[in-house]
Amino acid sequence: MNAQNLEIRRELIRQARQVIVKAGTRLLTSQEAIAKLVDGIAAIRSRGSRVLLVTSGAVGMGMRALELTRRPKELAKIQALAAIGQSRLMSIYEEECRKRGFRTAQLLLTAADLRSRERYLNVMNCINALWEKDVLPIVNENDSVSVDELKFGDNDTLAGMLASITDSQLTIILTTEQGLRERVDGVLGERISVVEKLDDAIRGMAGDTDNSEFSIGGMSSKLRAADIVTAAGEYLWIADGRVPGILEAIFRGEDVGTVFLPRRRRMTGRKRWITFFSKVSGALLVDEGAAKAVREHGRSLLPSGVRFVSGDFKRGDTVEISGPDGVPFARGLVNFEASDCLRICGRHSAEIHEILGPNVDEELIHRDNLTLLDQ
Repeated sequence: MNAQNLEIRRELIRQARQVIVKAGTRLLTSQEAIAKLVDGIAAIRSRGSRVLLVTSGAVGMGMRALELTRRPKELAKIQALAAIGQSRLMSIYEEECRKRGFRTAQLLLTAADLRSRERYLNVMNCINALWEKDVLPIVNENDSVSVDELKFGDNDTLAGMLASITDSQLTIILTTEQGLRERVDGVLGERISVVEKLDDAIRGMAGDTDNSEFSIGGMSSKLRAADIVTAAGEYLWIADGRVPGILEAIFRGEDVGTVFLPRRRRMTGRKRWITFFSKVSGALLVDEGAAKAVREHGRSLLPSGVRFVSGDFKRGDTVEISGPDGVPFARGLVNFEASDCLRICGRHSAEIHEILGPNVDEELIHRDNLTLLDQ
């Protein structure tokens, strides 16, 4: 590893005050394996860093309890296995963490918990309260109640979202691969130490999703998590969780796994929610001048630059903003409901008050409530 990559890792470790660790199902095959994971978490905590663990394994644990060898396809059966396995999984975590002098708390989430701004803030406040009490939050998707429209898809994505919620400087995804590897004509090559830019060439190295009977996910899902984390201005590190002492090696700054560098400045919490969690309820098409003002100069979106309005949205909803080419480049919280937007689009500020009254905002979307999608 060259000196620059070594310094990147060391500087990252110095900055990592809050850390997300995600462990996949195939790493959680026994209590001994979980004990080794907890050893690594305890080592990170001993440095003064706060840790949140995203754990898979509930369905796999349920399958082992019922001595099943094949993962069922029916949703109700998968949910039942998650219900059986989750309590067993948490019991092991609690036992192993207690041996090392700290307590655990369980959070089971669905995607709906993060789409609502109020529930999003409740999750964030709960995690912070647990950290204040020196408790290890252990998070899993609530597979017992999740249906397709309420699912994150995989726990890699959930880990990336939790990193965004908690402003965690580092997300570590432990897997059964040594990291992201070069891929030429479908043949795997050398491990990539540092990814500076997550582009199509890098995504092509992920290959197909790697499912097993006990788990879902693969390198593709880890790159989706990297997209979220690096877009929020944070680091993500993929490493082989089968290697003894892997978390300790990471926190020594060793050349293990693959580190993904942030691709922009750190986002504020509000802009993170708008970008990654809020539900888009409508769309605005703007002219070239408005697109340039928002994209290049960080200005608010004014009604005068809007050419087309679609959707049935309310004040405070999230809308997507597209330029003349029709490609979305930003999202924001709109100050007017759709019917009022239609009345004032293309109008200048002085006209807005004549149409809607004196006590209304002049900006359609304030710059503090705007976030760019293409940076």
